[in-house]
Amino acid sequence: MKLEIGGDEKLEAPRAAVWSALNDPAVLETCIPGCRTMTETGPDEYSIDMQLRVASVGGGFGGAVALSDKVPPTNCRITVSGSGTLGHGTGTAAFELVEVTPETTRLVYSGSGEIGGLVAGVGQRILKGVAKHLTGRFFAALRKGLQADVAAAD
Repeated sequence: MKLEIGGDEKLEAPRAAVWSALNDPAVLETCIPGCRTMTETGPDEYSIDMQLRVASVGGGFGGAVALSDKVPPTNCRITVSGSGTLGHGTGTAAFELVEVTPETTRLVYSGSGEIGGLVAGVGQRILKGVAKHLTGRFFAALRKGLQADVAAAD
């Protein structure tokens, strides 16, 4: 089953700080919903262990995340793959960071993926809702982390 995501988010932080956070595995580990561990396996490559719930079905996933096509501090491509008790999936996404003001950044993202196995059985409409919810949780955690960094710098 194919799944597409996209949107944009306004972040109250300088572009350099957002870029740094999105390239820091320790930050990503706290922001990715369900992430238990994120371990560097090579330059810009990570293994990830997650525990997720999709609709009424929950389970563990193991996978890989790779960052590529980096153009600091504006663009990056992300490739993911994983499998677990709920099924398997692969996907790619890209983001662009646009400086709105020196203290405000707009993050524009888009991506697509293929999902199979048990999780695909819940239906595309439900999966889109789950993807939107998980994306919202990611950005809420990122905002919280960025605000803490800004407060610590003051």
